[in-house]
Amino acid sequence: MVGIETSAGHTNGVTTNATHAQSPQQQLRNPYAPRYSDFLNNVSNFKIIESTLQGEQFANAFFDTKTKIAIAKALDAFGVEYIELTSPAASEQSRLDCEAICKLGLKAKILTHIRCHMDDARIAVETGVDGVDVVIGTSSFLREFSHGKDMTYITKTAIEVINFVKSKGIEVRFSSEDSFRSDLVDLLSIYQTVDKVGVNRVGVADTVGCANPRQVYELVRTLRGVVSCDIEIHLHNDTGCAVANAYTALEAGATHIDTSVLGIGERVGITPLGALVACLYAANPEYVKSKYNLPMLREIENLVAEAVEVSIPFQNPVTGYCAFTHKAGIHAKAILNNPSTYEILKPEDFGLTRYVSIGHRLTGWNAVKSRVEQLQLDMTDDQIKDATTKIKELADVRTQSMDDVDTVLRVYHSGIVSGKLKVGELDVLDELLRAHKNGKVVTAASS
Repeated sequence: MVGIETSAGHTNGVTTNATHAQSPQQQLRNPYAPRYSDFLNNVSNFKIIESTLQGEQFANAFFDTKTKIAIAKALDAFGVEYIELTSPAASEQSRLDCEAICKLGLKAKILTHIRCHMDDARIAVETGVDGVDVVIGTSSFLREFSHGKDMTYITKTAIEVINFVKSKGIEVRFSSEDSFRSDLVDLLSIYQTVDKVGVNRVGVADTVGCANPRQVYELVRTLRGVVSCDIEIHLHNDTGCAVANAYTALEAGATHIDTSVLGIGERVGITPLGALVACLYAANPEYVKSKYNLPMLREIENLVAEAVEVSIPFQNPVTGYCAFTHKAGIHAKAILNNPSTYEILKPEDFGLTRYVSIGHRLTGWNAVKSRVEQLQLDMTDDQIKDATTKIKELADVRTQSMDDVDTVLRVYHSGIVSGKLKVGELDVLDELLRAHKNGKVVTAASS
């Protein structure tokens, strides 16, 4: 297959339509799947609360109504279960935008995120949302330096707000803020209280991104034994653990994960939607494919990247410039034989194409052979190895573009066909290449 779909700008490789061939035994057992014995594990039973439109806290983010609606529709088409919006109490336009999105008739449930305050709750329930996410800081840092309230006040206010929202017949979640720096006894006490009041979910928030996977597992597992309602988790990525922490939270019994497209949010943001989906896909591909329209991921990320004026990182899972690019000779050979050797994600499931880079000093003759076959050049293995030597020699000076590689292969093939070139005569090949560059030679098979 010719044509590069993984990302724009690749100019020195070959695409391949090889499929992930697996034996029956490989297909039956996925080492990354949850263990059947772990009955609390929700890696194959979760919901995503997509918080991109609540992510206007991101430094570059400003979403006008048109952009918010476009993002909401794209997320809905992707298949997220919930879309969370900025608090309608934040500004008059935020309230109007919330109402507008609620009227779109999306399949996803629409939530809004508010402070644990009756004034905010009264505004939120009038917008038409399907649920309200209530939050208040519980750590000693936030109780002293943010809102200045003690746990008695927090508990009393939480009960009042929850009962009010419930009376409107919509979902309600109560979350602590800065959960991992809060006192465990305080946390479990207020979670038990709101669970008895009847919240749909309790939320755990790693507000400063300080938690590691073991801490997440222990807290969520402990909480799972204390409350009967669902458990949502909100994870910041300051220390780079957001995706690992989200996965671990599901293993421990969490049911809902907060994400945002490209992870946008306060500071370096929260669990990225694409990265989390990739991680969960590795555990159970069929389940994830059945839930989400995976080929839409790139479109959504491009939409949000443009809106907040950032580039998609080259190492971004799934959609990054290099996500399905293979370069090393050993890797390329294996990928061409069976993509599962070096890919845990199938690019075709995400509407993408893998790419084998060959115009460099690390290239191997198997990768070059694949390109020779695409060009329909009749060359023996020894001839391909000889041409590969020249490509590597040229690549020691500078990386060769796809056109550069094709020129070497076509000139080499033409020289062989005409009898001017034999295997091992690289000095003759140099002369043929110079003549071709000067327009003195018309190569064979130059289609």
